[in-house]
Amino acid sequence: MTNQPFQPLLTAGSILLLAFLSCLLLPAPSLGLTLAQSLMTRFHLVDLNQLYTILFCLWFLLIGTIEFFIIRFVWRRWFAV
Repeated sequence: MTNQPFQPLLTAGSILLLAFLSCLLLPAPSLGLTLAQSLMTRFHLVDLNQLYTILFCLWFLLIGTIEFFIIRFVWRRWFAV
């Protein structure tokens, strides 16, 4: 299989699209109050909204990346010609 010139762009776009779809389907992790407060002091955040915004972004990008690689593996293994 030859590399296409837009393959890195398509990979990043696919991960972001799957991350967006994961927002609709998968629940995000919920922290306890003591852990959230300790993370806020460690990373010098202003309030819990900042912490959960960062946490949700990282969580959904991680889930989107995992989904992308699973779908790519299945596609290349069983459906690619």
